[in-house]
Amino acid sequence: MVKGYIKFLHFILVFVFFSFFSGNIQAQCAGDDGELPVCDIPNPANKTINLYTALGGTPTPGGTWSDDDESGGLDANTGVLNAHLIRQSRIYRYTYTVTGAAGCADNSAVVTVTIGGYSGVASNSTQCSATINFNLFEAFNGLFLGPQYNGQWYDNTNNKKVDAVINISEFEGDYEFTYTMPAIGTCPAVSSTAVITVARAPKAGTAVNLALCASDGLSAYKNFDLTNLITGQDPGGTWRDGNRISTGELTFAGDRFVDIEKIYDRFGEGYYYFAYKVLSPKPICLDEERVTFIKLENKLDFTGATVTVNNDICETEIGTASYSVTIKKGTAPIPNGSYNVIFRVSGPNAKTELVTANFNNGVLVFPIDSNYFQQVGTFNVNIISIYKNNSVRICANIMGNLSDDLIIYPLPDLENAKIAPTTTCQNEGALIQISDAIKLADGIYDLTYNLAGANQASGQIARVTFTGGNASFTLSPNLSFNAGNAVLTITNITHVVSQCSSTANVIGNILINPLPNTAAVRMQINNVCFEKPVSVSMSGLGILTDITLSYTVTHNNNAIPLTVTLPVSGGTTSFILPATAVSNPGSYTVSILKLTNNENGCGATLSNLSYAFLINAIPAAPNAVSQPFCKVDNATVASLQPNGAQYKWYASETATTPLPATDVLQTGNYYVKETSSAGCTSEATMISVTINDPAAPELNSEGSGFCGLDNPTILDLSNRTNSPASVVWYDAQTNGNVLSSTTPLVENGRYYGFDFSNQTNCISEKSIEVVVSLTNCDAPETLFIPDGFSPNGDGVNDAFVIPDIDFLYPDYILEIYNRYGSRMYKGFKNKPGWDGLNYEASGISSGIAVNGVYFYVLHFNKDNKPPRQGRLYLNR
Repeated sequence: MVKGYIKFLHFILVFVFFSFFSGNIQAQCAGDDGELPVCDIPNPANKTINLYTALGGTPTPGGTWSDDDESGGLDANTGVLNAHLIRQSRIYRYTYTVTGAAGCADNSAVVTVTIGGYSGVASNSTQCSATINFNLFEAFNGLFLGPQYNGQWYDNTNNKKVDAVINISEFEGDYEFTYTMPAIGTCPAVSSTAVITVARAPKAGTAVNLALCASDGLSAYKNFDLTNLITGQDPGGTWRDGNRISTGELTFAGDRFVDIEKIYDRFGEGYYYFAYKVLSPKPICLDEERVTFIKLENKLDFTGATVTVNNDICETEIGTASYSVTIKKGTAPIPNGSYNVIFRVSGPNAKTELVTANFNNGVLVFPIDSNYFQQVGTFNVNIISIYKNNSVRICANIMGNLSDDLIIYPLPDLENAKIAPTTTCQNEGALIQISDAIKLADGIYDLTYNLAGANQASGQIARVTFTGGNASFTLSPNLSFNAGNAVLTITNITHVVSQCSSTANVIGNILINPLPNTAAVRMQINNVCFEKPVSVSMSGLGILTDITLSYTVTHNNNAIPLTVTLPVSGGTTSFILPATAVSNPGSYTVSILKLTNNENGCGATLSNLSYAFLINAIPAAPNAVSQPFCKVDNATVASLQPNGAQYKWYASETATTPLPATDVLQTGNYYVKETSSAGCTSEATMISVTINDPAAPELNSEGSGFCGLDNPTILDLSNRTNSPASVVWYDAQTNGNVLSSTTPLVENGRYYGFDFSNQTNCISEKSIEVVVSLTNCDAPETLFIPDGFSPNGDGVNDAFVIPDIDFLYPDYILEIYNRYGSRMYKGFKNKPGWDGLNYEASGISSGIAVNGVYFYVLHFNKDNKPPRQGRLYLNR
């Protein structure tokens, strides 16, 4: 084949041909690549597989072998492969290399070996669940070859794949596991099965330690079940007292209840141990015991405790000072012993630290590093917590505010400070104001100063508080006795708290003004009515132009202090007292206490300038009620109640001019005030005046016409009005007589009707005038006319009268004739009936008519009724 290949390449480039030909010739030194399957791994023959024999061709002996895939089974010196040493089933390559042989340059060949799977020889195993993690490979017989590790375990009992290491802590009983190596190449898959028997280990549970603050009370733990101190334990175990000195609480086998309060009462605070033990039912597992403890602690009470950091210093002492912290207990006892103290220091080097120190008789002292305090300032040392070294810190110790400040004070420095020029008055303190002390820390200082000029003093001390470089103090009134100019010089300053001190030279000027002259001052106040302004007049003020008065207003031994600023002209002035100072009637006294000249601010005290005056009471508002009147009465202001010389009536609440008594009242509001003998007028009382005037009656549609035949009366006339029940009739418009309801109506009678209101008891001012007619009668079918009369003066039938003719035919005309046809009488309404005299004739024919027959003609003049004729007989 090689020769054929050479012939094929013979026609190609000679150089290429030569190179290729030469390479194939060299490959024959190591032989050809080979393949070798190894399936029966446990076969003893597979411990000594000679790979050289697996090479093809004619390999040159003496070459070297290499384990290319690091199988671990090759002896590189001999080329012998031990398959028992290979722990993984897979394909491996091994290279044989020949070097240095003639004609061979680094020639090599590869033997590919397929290592089949080996699942080992399984055996059963018994384990305790306390083992927790069990490696299934431990179930193989270790006397021969162990299984390869790249197989797969399968839990036959639970039908699932598993890893080689399984957790058996919850297993109990028999479990079957199969280990399978998969097929590879021509090698088949192989399997081994092991049965693992797991005995359940006893469980004493997990300890849950208990820490209690006995100071908070233990009554809830008088019958404490120790099983509360473990979880997940097997039942049936037993408890034992694990303390060096038994608590005596467990008194019989199976007892699990303890009285923690009793333990504390007997033994105090500390650790108390108890153990729970569960026996193993099988020898493979050990008994298990779990120890737990109860820690009882007392609360530490630092109420009232103090912390002192020693010591505050001046800045000049920073380099040499050392410091310590002293904690003193409060009212509660603190046991002697070792304690941990957690504290924090503020400042540029702030840090929280823990130190251990001893309380001894209620006092604990520990040093504190001076590196905290390397500059001027305030450093707070705050005790965060204090607890015993062996404490579990179950108690909330009562700490309070345990802290102290350590202060490093600067030297006081008044450089650049100024004293403002000030003005005061004789015998008054002067306010000395210092500013621009920019180098001075805020705080309280003692200043030493001297005084020269109008008043002199030396070595005076003033205590001041500086804030932001500013401070002030008041010069004693004893040092301003004389008016004039004085000079104040501060010579030294000392910080009161630290007593750090330095010299100073700060100068200020003081002007002391004279007091006003009050020898001629007088006061005048007039009596006034309550709530009227009270004016105070002042005189004798000399050349003063602007003053302030301090005074009191005294009433019922209660003095109210007041001030007022006033201009003065020509030595006089006045002012009004505040209403709040004269808020009640009575006797008052104004006393001037001090008079201040506002031009220089100086005031003189007055001790005997007072004036008494009266504030007269204002009468109470009169008691008055609303009042009704009838318009027809024409009531005036004089009619109002109350009345009298002290009462005045007004048209409005604010009116000042009273109404004349003769003013006629009108509907509306009126106001009454009372004036006392002192001339004080009360508040107004308002009343409402109502002028009642019923409307005049009105006739209805029937009008004033009646029929005299019906004998109408005033009642009939009333019934023809719109107010028949309340109308009142008079026979005249004014000063008339009241007509009763039975008064007969007369023809052409004039009647005057007024309406009367029962509600207001008033009669109307206006009336209705009615002229009555009695002729409103219906004509009868027949009219009775007498046929005779006897005018003899006996009062009976003395005239010829047609009854009711005036009512029935008011426009009638009656004519009487004698038998000769001569008319003797002509009558009509409102003319008397014929009395037997001849009224028509004159002379001899006149006179008394003789007895006999006469004739009448009656003209009705109504309804077109024709005249009626007849005869009558006159018989004297």
